[in-house]
Amino acid sequence: MTSNSVATFLSEHFGLTGQQISLNPIGNGHINTTMLLKASQQSLVVQKLNTDVFPEPEQLVNNARLIEHHLTDKHHAGDYDLAIIRHVRTVNDNFLVNCEHGVWRALEFIGGSYSEDVVANIAQAQTAANAFGKFALALQDFDAKQLHSVIPHFHDLAMRAEKFKAVLQHDPVNRLAQCQVDVDFCLSQFDLIDELSALDGNIPLRACHNDTKINNMLFCSHSGNAKAVIDLDTCMPGYWLFDFGDMVRTFCSPEQEDSTNLANVRVREEIFAAIVKGYVAPLQHVITEQEKQSFWLGAKVMPFMIGLRFLTDFIDGDHYFATKHANHNLQRAQNQFALYKDILRKETTLKTILNINTL
Repeated sequence: MTSNSVATFLSEHFGLTGQQISLNPIGNGHINTTMLLKASQQSLVVQKLNTDVFPEPEQLVNNARLIEHHLTDKHHAGDYDLAIIRHVRTVNDNFLVNCEHGVWRALEFIGGSYSEDVVANIAQAQTAANAFGKFALALQDFDAKQLHSVIPHFHDLAMRAEKFKAVLQHDPVNRLAQCQVDVDFCLSQFDLIDELSALDGNIPLRACHNDTKINNMLFCSHSGNAKAVIDLDTCMPGYWLFDFGDMVRTFCSPEQEDSTNLANVRVREEIFAAIVKGYVAPLQHVITEQEKQSFWLGAKVMPFMIGLRFLTDFIDGDHYFATKHANHNLQRAQNQFALYKDILRKETTLKTILNINTL
């Protein structure tokens, strides 16, 4: 099907009317294909779901709609003031349609908003972190066990390490020689697995976002305030340390995650402090002391684990993350390892910031 015929098909199925139909890419997601579908004065966000990553898309939609309903109840009670991303039914009362050899869904378009790929200043960081904190607070009384694990072991570093070692054994596309230094570095860092294991049973299982990248929070175009937390695809049972760590990973560096300017990939301490302040403020009456202490581990684990996943995918032949060129995943991995190393270098400073702001 052509782009025009896909646009027409989707507009018909999701009830958009009008003659001027367009379908254009938006966002920078690694997994799903996200497009803005317009027809006259109507707009929807439509996504072609990656069914290799999400083999049961019905579970993904079910999870997101459970979160949707819970946040709506919170909003009506005056306990959640952000916009809520909502699924749109087809004219046949479904949430998924098959088109162009893929499975598509539609989400309401949240207008008057914008996203960022790199945090520009302290205020942005604190605003975004506070929004994710509000999201976490709204879900703290939600039974996480209702949610399907749409990507089992998503933040399981031990499993990621075993998959990494298996790929090393086979080296299926003969890339290992290009990245042996990075491989050796990864193998030297697996004590993190034991640190994570020590937390088992000591912190509560939460309904987590699990992908708190800066571009998964929308800012209001008029005020610059937080408008909405988006991309609920990976909302699953988990731990707040991972959501905190992913903010550190994606907020703190002045470079994008695939930048090759590694000399400038670093933790901006003032941004780290803004994350801590913004995220903890809404949670201060519900977070446990053990969870606060786990945030330092989250700050270390997330850049290392995402770097490990990028490197694994590079060696395996780029099957998971969308890439733009042959070394894209390797460059992403090296970027994340540079950030991780800077976090380790600044341990004393960052721990002090974390302790001051979580008292």
